[in-house]
Amino acid sequence: MNSGPMLNAYPDSLGGKLGDIADLLERPEMRGAFSSFYILPSVFHTDLDRGFSVISYDLNERLAKSADLDRLRALKTDLKLDFILNHLSVLSPQFQDILEKGEDSAYRDFFIDWNRFWEGRGEMTEAGWIQPDEACLRDMFFRKPGLPILMVRFPDGKEVPYWNTFYQEVHYDLPDTQDLMRALGIQYGTAETLAKRVASGLGEGKKPAELETEDLLSAEKREKLTETLESRRKYLGQMDVNIRSPLVWQYYEEVLDKLAGYGASIVRLDAFGYASKIPGRRNFMNDPETWEVLERVHRMAEERNLTLLPEIHAAYSEKSYRELANRGYMTYDFFLPGLLIDAIENHDAGYLIRWAREQQRDRIRCVNMLGCHDGIPMLDLKGLVPDDRIQALIDLIVRRGGLIKNLHGKKNMYYQVNATYFSALGADERKLLLARALQLFMPGKPQVWYLDLFAGENNREAVAAGGDAGHKEINRTNLTADALEAGLRKQVVKDQLKLLKMRSACGAFGFDAEMTAEQPAPDRLEITWRNGGREASLTADLRTCAFRIRADLGNDVFCFEQN
Repeated sequence: MNSGPMLNAYPDSLGGKLGDIADLLERPEMRGAFSSFYILPSVFHTDLDRGFSVISYDLNERLAKSADLDRLRALKTDLKLDFILNHLSVLSPQFQDILEKGEDSAYRDFFIDWNRFWEGRGEMTEAGWIQPDEACLRDMFFRKPGLPILMVRFPDGKEVPYWNTFYQEVHYDLPDTQDLMRALGIQYGTAETLAKRVASGLGEGKKPAELETEDLLSAEKREKLTETLESRRKYLGQMDVNIRSPLVWQYYEEVLDKLAGYGASIVRLDAFGYASKIPGRRNFMNDPETWEVLERVHRMAEERNLTLLPEIHAAYSEKSYRELANRGYMTYDFFLPGLLIDAIENHDAGYLIRWAREQQRDRIRCVNMLGCHDGIPMLDLKGLVPDDRIQALIDLIVRRGGLIKNLHGKKNMYYQVNATYFSALGADERKLLLARALQLFMPGKPQVWYLDLFAGENNREAVAAGGDAGHKEINRTNLTADALEAGLRKQVVKDQLKLLKMRSACGAFGFDAEMTAEQPAPDRLEITWRNGGREASLTADLRTCAFRIRADLGNDVFCFEQN
């Protein structure tokens, strides 16, 4: 894998479709800036969570064509694509087969039946799911409040709980007046009133059995109404797959074949740490089972010339990044986004330099970033930066319009702050350009969120319109063709592109290149890269945001200065 800069965007982020992004990258202003492109998974056939609930890995026909991928490869752009290892959509053919055939489905155990998983380790509730023994739950990691269950209805009316770590939605197809007349054998006037009451009650979040219909229906007909409504239940959700099923591993093979066929060279493993589940265990990063799963997927990927990039969000003190590196995998540098803001705002490069030296010393290969499709990580900094300094960083970004994301609802546990990186830096173009320069001189392959490149600010309107997960939309604004034209005329965008082209062209950088990082004063730093007789250097003043870059490009010397 090359170490050059990588663009990161949704297929509809830059103009509306993947073909528009190909148009953009073919422009002279952009040519030579990026050697890789990470296309987020809404490029596939998906529903919830802006792509991370996959129905199938077929291309999204509204956003992408195979010809678009051909054009990207023609630009000598490596592709990075997602493989969501832990879950698959309720709308996937596999789960739909379960809903259609119930116990007779070949995919009955493709997903995790909660009650089968916990059998003998808890008590059955009246609601039809097992409440695991407290000893089994004591150490378990939860991503949301409550047990991770979605109750689904089999064709025979049986209710079955399936494991659902992330998002879920339950809807009912509303019957109209005539539907209720036929189903319940009631008169038109009663059915008309009942239809309105059903729509109102379900809209308030009541379950069919909780609707107040005693004044309209007999007990027998109320029971029939509940049955009628439940038979019209529909779902959305990300259902955890059962890695003990041979069919799941067959599915994994098929997905990797498809990603390789699209021309991917890097495959990001999303949520892989949740895939291994064992009663009584943490069920996030189970050790050694998680590593056994990862190694098995790695062997499959290697056969297809795919490089895996496993994604783990964990506190620095847990050393998960080191475990991945020691096992030969690339890691995500989720520490850098917070470290750069901390260094710039506190005029202190100490923690940043310490992290850079550790990566270089221990040969930790990573993809680094400023912003991304999620928030700015905070949990990851724990153990690397003092807690009070992390809290001060959170408070600062929130004052600048960011939104706090707490882990599974607990207010005493930080996870991430949702904001654009530009807004997190106070919408200061000098700070943004300095942050980009520092990123390009840090160890790793630089990943560039499209909205950072175009100096995008927090989008509170998108948050308001985004529902339960709307906080993430603050940093996901789709840019129109007109917005792109205007953006390319901005000096801060032009300057970032100059730096990115330098980083792509300069042979001094690389995973095996030599880096020295010095801190002559708390607010000053000097970073130099050397490789194959080439050299690139950066000196920066964190107090004034002034910096100077000099890089040997072979036939030319690149010089850039922000006074």
